[in-house]
Amino acid sequence: MHFISEALEDYVALHSENEPELLARLNKETHQKILQPRMLSGHFQGRFLSMISKLTRPTTILEIGTYTGYAALCMAEGLPENGTLDTIDNNEELVDFQRKYFDQSPWGNQIHQHLGNALEIIPTLNKKFDLVFIDADKENYINYFNMIVPMMNKGGLILSDNVLWSGKVLEEVKANDKSTKVLLEYNEILKNDPRVETVLLPIRDGLTMSRVV
Repeated sequence: MHFISEALEDYVALHSENEPELLARLNKETHQKILQPRMLSGHFQGRFLSMISKLTRPTTILEIGTYTGYAALCMAEGLPENGTLDTIDNNEELVDFQRKYFDQSPWGNQIHQHLGNALEIIPTLNKKFDLVFIDADKENYINYFNMIVPMMNKGGLILSDNVLWSGKVLEEVKANDKSTKVLLEYNEILKNDPRVETVLLPIRDGLTMSRVV
């Protein structure tokens, strides 16, 4: 769903920082070879993730939901030399695709891939995080959030993608639509949880920024 016209979206991208060449190639190959390419963060959202990372200079980044690695590479742009990015996905078929592009970037040895169930992997990481990006199965957003908050450094940012869910958050929820029900509850939690302060941005499919207080 386009919350602004495609012409305005094009204008926004045109007047934002250019998409780096490596990410442009990743974008193109994702659309050529991978199912559901709309899951890619893309040029504008990617430049936003890059800017947030560069502003916060996170030493530790966690990404839940890697897909083809586009967002991970955007956030890695803000890593210091001693920084790390852990990214988790359960799709074994995409691991080599991700790694190909990670290794072509300056941050290949700082990006650590984890394959499997994020709820099982996260507790094993034994880290405090400065920046977290949640972009995986919507039905577990609340579970991810509750697991992550105690693992955040004070002032850390939790970014949550797809929180407007193609506008379904404003529509009558169908009985079998669990994802929308969870996202509605999740958005209320982020608004009211005293551990974070939150702003919901209408970027692409909705992106929430929650700062741990």
